[in-house]
Amino acid sequence: MVGVLVLMLFGAGMVTMDWLQPQVEVTGEQVTPQPIYQGNKEEQKMALTFNVDWGEEYIPGMLNALDAHQVKATFFITGRWAKKFPELTQEIAKRGHEIGNHGYSHPHPDQISMEKNQQEILATEKEIEQSAQVKTNLFAPPYGEHGTNVLKAADSLGYKTILWTVDTVDWDKGRSAEMIYSKVVEKAENGAIILMHPTDRTLKALPSMLQGLKKMGYQLVTVSEVLSN
Repeated sequence: MVGVLVLMLFGAGMVTMDWLQPQVEVTGEQVTPQPIYQGNKEEQKMALTFNVDWGEEYIPGMLNALDAHQVKATFFITGRWAKKFPELTQEIAKRGHEIGNHGYSHPHPDQISMEKNQQEILATEKEIEQSAQVKTNLFAPPYGEHGTNVLKAADSLGYKTILWTVDTVDWDKGRSAEMIYSKVVEKAENGAIILMHPTDRTLKALPSMLQGLKKMGYQLVTVSEVLSN
């Protein structure tokens, strides 16, 4: 009778062979989070970023230029700079700009452990929060280094790792204000993230850059805004 019942069930399509298969847990290697080089390409927006570990003498002029053109930017600040210049850090936030995390002591992130990278990020987060009452969630690794230890450290702390679409190389004293301006305007595209630093040449180039990009129809926004869909 048992054999007949089984045959009847199979014939009626009421059972399958699934219950005969072993239960296998499908696992895969953990995928390393990737850095972000560009924002939303569907909208005519760009983000200007400034990595700050020096150049404090140029920050006020930059803030005034951004204000004059009603533009908000993203400043990636090191923890040691925020600690040394809490008033400037607070002023950046007060003007409505986004503040990101640039590590504490500007080390070579690829040359230190994941744990040390985490410490760098957390120490900076603390200093910025104390100075500007802002909790950072974007991380721009010093030197643009983005090895596995760096990416996993940032991701484990809830950070997005931000690199760039266009590097102005404005830290190079051989780069004139005209060269900085030309590179940004020529490389402008939807979703672009522009990397700059507080230098005298960048400060000189900034007003014409802002005016030029806006004339081209670009809306200049923060990194968080350029990443949004």
